[in-house]
Amino acid sequence: MASPFEKVQAGPVLATVRRLEERIEARFPGRGLHRVVGELASLVETVASSTATVRGRRSWLRPVSRAGIALILVLTGAVLVLAVRSAAVDAPDTGLDWIPLLESTVNDLVFAALAIWFLYSVPERLQRESLLELLHRLRSLAHIVDMHQLTKDPERLRSSFTPTAASVAMDLDTDELEHYLDYCSELLSLIGKTAALCAEESRDAVVLDTVSTVETLTVSLERKIWQKIAVLNHTRAAAPES
Repeated sequence: MASPFEKVQAGPVLATVRRLEERIEARFPGRGLHRVVGELASLVETVASSTATVRGRRSWLRPVSRAGIALILVLTGAVLVLAVRSAAVDAPDTGLDWIPLLESTVNDLVFAALAIWFLYSVPERLQRESLLELLHRLRSLAHIVDMHQLTKDPERLRSSFTPTAASVAMDLDTDELEHYLDYCSELLSLIGKTAALCAEESRDAVVLDTVSTVETLTVSLERKIWQKIAVLNHTRAAAPES
């Protein structure tokens, strides 16, 4: 029996996203960040349903493709046997007369190899398109989260900060800003976990590479957020006690 800890499960990821959605709504009702986490929850559900659909389709498509490969091997073998027999009976008189026969044999082998490769990769390529589309949406969502936290600069909470006419208004106090940045960090982490769900259902090199790219992106953006939280904590510690 497979252990539930052997791979990332869609259910716990979705439950964590829904819980984060409730926490954001409770602390920052009406903010755009709440809509972002709602979109992430929808993406988790889409990943779960999409992979289940493709998994069911692949369960019958894979045996069919393997049967097609076996048929091609049998036909190719039969053609080669007939060609060898024909060559043995009607052997060409000179070496040059063998060239068309050899050329035809090589072409048959090449076409057979291409057909085998096509049939073998059909199940993975069928799944690749849908997974890459979902991963593209996750990557876009990670950048949207980054846009939400981009103007949340803890430097503006310092008493020495002098705003300009172009400065974006800061409508969060120190504690609210820390919670906001923490929620953004959690959102990015969950985007990475959702990307990992795609990797659980595919061994396609293109899909796995894209998953790795999304995970690297979310970790990099999280690091920027935690640098802001560190600055915020330093600002809080340096502030004179009232």
